[in-house]
Amino acid sequence: MEKETTPSQSEWLVMEVLWASDTPLPAKEIIKRVRQTTPMSPRMVRVLLNRLCQKGVLSYTVDKHDARVYHYSVLKSKELCQQEKSRKFVDSYFSGSSKNAMAALLESAALTQSQYKELEQILSQCLETGHFAEEKECDGQ
Repeated sequence: MEKETTPSQSEWLVMEVLWASDTPLPAKEIIKRVRQTTPMSPRMVRVLLNRLCQKGVLSYTVDKHDARVYHYSVLKSKELCQQEKSRKFVDSYFSGSSKNAMAALLESAALTQSQYKELEQILSQCLETGHFAEEKECDGQ
C-alpha cells in the first residue's frame, strides 16, 4: 500500500493555520490558532504536527534558545496539496477519469449562470495554454 502524503481532514485544519502564516510558527502558537476554530486538544494538535512532518508536508527547526520549542514551516503549498488530493479523489472514485469526475461534480452542483460562464472561461484558458492531456485510444475517459 502506498504511503499517504496528503493531509487528512483534521490535519488540513492545522495546515490552514500554517498556510496563513508568512513565517514558521512554534507549536504553542499553532495550538492557540487551531483552538480558535475547533475544540481540538493541544495533544491532538501535536500528534497531527508529527504526522504532517512524517508525510513531508511540514518541517521543523528546534529553537536555538530553548530545545523544547519547535518551529514548524510548510513544505507543500496549499495548491499542491489540493492538486494531490484531487488526483487521489479522481483515482479512487472515478477510476482515474477526470472527465467523469468533473461531469459528476457539474451534474450535482447548483451553479449560477455566472459560475457556468466562469467555468467556460477556465476551460478556454486551459485550451489556449495547452493545459490538457493527450488523447489516448480506449482509455475509458
